[in-house]
Amino acid sequence: MQQGLLHHIELNVSNLKQTIEFWGWFLEEIGYRPFQRWESGQSWKLGDTYIVFVQAEERFLQPPYHRRRVGLNHLAFHASSRAHVDAMTKKLKEREVNILYTDKYPFAGGDDYYAVYFEDPDRIKVELVAPK
Repeated sequence: MQQGLLHHIELNVSNLKQTIEFWGWFLEEIGYRPFQRWESGQSWKLGDTYIVFVQAEERFLQPPYHRRRVGLNHLAFHASSRAHVDAMTKKLKEREVNILYTDKYPFAGGDDYYAVYFEDPDRIKVELVAPK
């Protein structure tokens, strides 16, 4: 294990069931495997890194998440290739996921940055980016 690598990320979510449906599919498509599951949460793991989703308590649901507030803006994941980004984009559309910046796809990040941007059920921005 390399010092400094991310160990895990934990996100509080507004609807755990919707989050599991969305993130479970996506994470497994890019190589993560289910890791832990309990009544109020679930995680997926790839190598030594895992991502945890926990149901937020009712008293913490307002105001809802917005990426422009202080805190997390987005999560970006490596794709294996440009073809992988294209295939995942097609699957995201089939699942009726909100794709961002469609007018600039796949170069919304710049002329040499090939990626798809989309939102999870809580509107957390997610990015899948091809290697250069």
